[in-house]
Amino acid sequence: MEDLAKLSDGVTLREAVPDDLPDVVAMLAADQLGVHRESADDVEPYRAAFAAITADPAHLLVVADDGARVVGTMQLSFIPGLARKGALRAQIEAVRVHEDVRSRGLGGQMIGWAIEEARHRGCALVQLTTDKRRTDAHRFYERLGFVASHEGMKLAL
Repeated sequence: MEDLAKLSDGVTLREAVPDDLPDVVAMLAADQLGVHRESADDVEPYRAAFAAITADPAHLLVVADDGARVVGTMQLSFIPGLARKGALRAQIEAVRVHEDVRSRGLGGQMIGWAIEEARHRGCALVQLTTDKRRTDAHRFYERLGFVASHEGMKLAL
């Protein structure tokens, strides 16, 4: 388990390990939308996805660890494409910070690290999606320099 970065307040950013899965799922299930679509009671359905993510070098599942517990998480994926002259892009997904440590700058540090990692890997663009109902998240990402330049669409299968 290699540390990726040291953040403030003794928090370390590192790649997630299987023992982190209950904490990660709990954060996914604890937010306003996840409460309706995730289940922290049973992590078994998440194990195959965790294994696929961690086995693929194009994906990073990252946790923020304060030494006692996981207090944040996000997934960073690197997507090759033909558009933009064959540019590599980074996709940030599932950013969560534990509710009792929010508003201390941890989320901004996590996103800042993701942006630098994307630069390091030669990405031309960092992108993310955020649900239209997450108005606080919109303000957060705009403060970090993200621009709502596209309209995202999804089709549930």
